[in-house]
Amino acid sequence: MTQPHSDPAAPADNWQARVDAVWADPSASELEVVERIEALTAELPDDDPRGPFQLGGAHDSAGLEARAAELYERAIELGLDGQSRAELDIQYASTLRNLGRTAEALAVLEASAGHPSLGAAPDAFYALALHSAGRSAEAVAVLIEALVPSLPKYQRSLAGYAAEARAGAARPQPGSARE
Repeated sequence: MTQPHSDPAAPADNWQARVDAVWADPSASELEVVERIEALTAELPDDDPRGPFQLGGAHDSAGLEARAAELYERAIELGLDGQSRAELDIQYASTLRNLGRTAEALAVLEASAGHPSLGAAPDAFYALALHSAGRSAEAVAVLIEALVPSLPKYQRSLAGYAAEARAGAARPQPGSARE
């Protein structure tokens, strides 16, 4: 197994700054982003997980989800970790959901270590995957629970409604096959 690669220190990492500049360029088309990230990735050693991670993101943004999934899997295999891994987990799960691989998307997000810098983003993507899996009541509960800490009022009421949504999701609905 390859040793995990830690996130590089941003100020000292000129490569990451150049990648960030590509992502920040509003004039670049989706395919130009792929080409530019591909050129930057070619500068890295083959065993550096940042390359497939960034290239996966570029393919993902261009709507090339099947290729993005392969690249994300390679970055995981190479040991991507830290904040980049938490970002990859979100992006990979979203890609899996878009490919119709909802159960896998849920599993990736459930296993993710997350990162505080991402705020409630993992919850939002988890809710989308739950909704795609036909578990909309649970999705609503996840979204409410993610929102509650940021509210100036009504936290208690909304936490109660989230619990109700979860309980309702567990109860058979009239006319359902679970009844």
